[in-house]
Amino acid sequence: MVFADVPAFNNAGNNSGETLGIWVPERFLGVATHFDPEFTTLTYGDHVDRNARAAALRGIQPGDVIFFIVRLADWVDGAFTGRFGFYLAGFLEVETILPGVRIEPSQTELKRYGTNAHIRRGFNDPSENWDGFWVFGGSDKSMRLKYGVPVDRALADSVFRRADGGRWNWSPARTELQTIGSYTRSCRCVIDTSDAEGQRRAAALWSAVEELNPGARPD
Repeated sequence: MVFADVPAFNNAGNNSGETLGIWVPERFLGVATHFDPEFTTLTYGDHVDRNARAAALRGIQPGDVIFFIVRLADWVDGAFTGRFGFYLAGFLEVETILPGVRIEPSQTELKRYGTNAHIRRGFNDPSENWDGFWVFGGSDKSMRLKYGVPVDRALADSVFRRADGGRWNWSPARTELQTIGSYTRSCRCVIDTSDAEGQRRAAALWSAVEELNPGARPD
């Protein structure tokens, strides 16, 4: 799939046929995109065993939730404003896991994971691309959010923590966007709900999500 063919999600219900081509620079319209995660059949793939950024995904269990963060540019009255921000764009409540794919998946596995970009890439070059990637399947409670949830300093201080348990460091030598980008560059466990503190932070996160997307929280 190329950028010009990626559907514009918030307009999909209007049968408008709009795609991301409206916003993507012309020189990129024919460039192939790694369309992953995808929220039609609810899958996400990554190279968990070889990509240090994704290594923490080895610990994912069914019932865990993977959130996806994106950097977006502001668009007003048909033009970019030059303002940028980080947003939570969607989540998968993990239901099934296909780990370490090195051979063509079975028909049963293809029925569940077959539209994922890594699976499609594998069929494109089987000699190279069955390369040990993992694919996570989301439950029907998973979703791409209609309204992105701003990830700003206030949300970070109430929800996120460093690996050692402390709050993020906000250096005056860096912008807030730079700080957020550095802490969210790698996949990692942000909230462990096995204790009261984790449960409090999880509640704060879901509150921020549901403020803009009512009913988004899985039961």
